Amino acid sequence: MYVKDVMVQNQVGLHARPATFFIQKANEYGCSIWIEKEERRVNAKSLLGVLSLGIVGGTTIKIIAEGQDEEEAVDGLTKLIQSGFME
Repeated sequence: MYVKDVMVQNQVGLHARPATFFIQKANEYGCSIWIEKEERRVNAKSLLGVLSLGIVGGTTIKIIAEGQDEEEAVDGLTKLIQSGFME
């Protein structure tokens, strides 16, 4: 298991468009990936799950992965979030 904390950089957070980019990136990896905000954990490959967290800009989340490419997945998703989704 590989875990990393990351702060969401873009102002509006993970609304529909950035969440879609995030999920597309997450689906490139074979491992299981979750996002955790406070006490809630959801599947990072699920649009409804990601949107249900209501992640706004400035929120710190955990990205958790388990499987063969877990480190690559967490690092790739962290870079995407830190880029602000090019918004």
